[in-house]
Amino acid sequence: MAHRLAGKVTLVTGGASGIGEVTCRLFVREGARGVVIADVNETLGKALEAELKQAGHDVLFQGLDVTQEAQWIATIQAVIERYGRLDVLVNNAGISVVSSGMPFVEATTEESWERVFGVNAKGVFLGMKHTIPAMRESRGGSIVNIASVYAMVGSPLGTAYSASKGAVRAVTRTAAVQYAPQGIRVNAVFPGFVESPMTRELHARPGMRETRIAQTPLGRLGVPEDIAWGILFLASDESRYMTGSELVIDGGLTAR
Repeated sequence: MAHRLAGKVTLVTGGASGIGEVTCRLFVREGARGVVIADVNETLGKALEAELKQAGHDVLFQGLDVTQEAQWIATIQAVIERYGRLDVLVNNAGISVVSSGMPFVEATTEESWERVFGVNAKGVFLGMKHTIPAMRESRGGSIVNIASVYAMVGSPLGTAYSASKGAVRAVTRTAAVQYAPQGIRVNAVFPGFVESPMTRELHARPGMRETRIAQTPLGRLGVPEDIAWGILFLASDESRYMTGSELVIDGGLTAR
């Protein structure tokens, strides 16, 4: 279908690179009225904004550290001032602190735990907290939270990462129940192993990429486009009867 997001104002955190960048590109292709690229990386964010504007799209870069509530408040205010409404939030910003070796629970530092939870869990919470009032004014909206298959299965890597994505899974269901009566849908996407800037260092380790491919029944790692198409579906009205749902895009990993 053409223009699956026609008339919708959208905001994508972590929108300057990886899955977020591809999602922004897909949103403008699908007719979004406005796409807000929110990211801490000003260089990449402004470059993407300039490119998409030159192509005739209505986009806005907004510097945003998702761990800072004041910046969320300023971001939503900027969106409302520019577009008058907000229909879609994609909570995509995330980090994965992978230490050397196999960071079991006892090897996970308090600092790395708090850093990962700050972005991956607190960032999602703050995004929903400050987006929901704007969506209520518009009489509905769609929130798409990016979790991970590691919220569903155990991992020898990234104790804090897995736990933070488990928190995203839980808060997605909770918010879905709380705000369904107001027409605000909240769903989550669970990516498997994806080639992205966040995983580049990890996949460069000897044997890591090959091991992950071997664990994936479809026989390849995902690419950002694979995840972005699922995000688009949940953002659009095609998923209007879905809330609290979990869309797993993992090449069959969790089916093993």
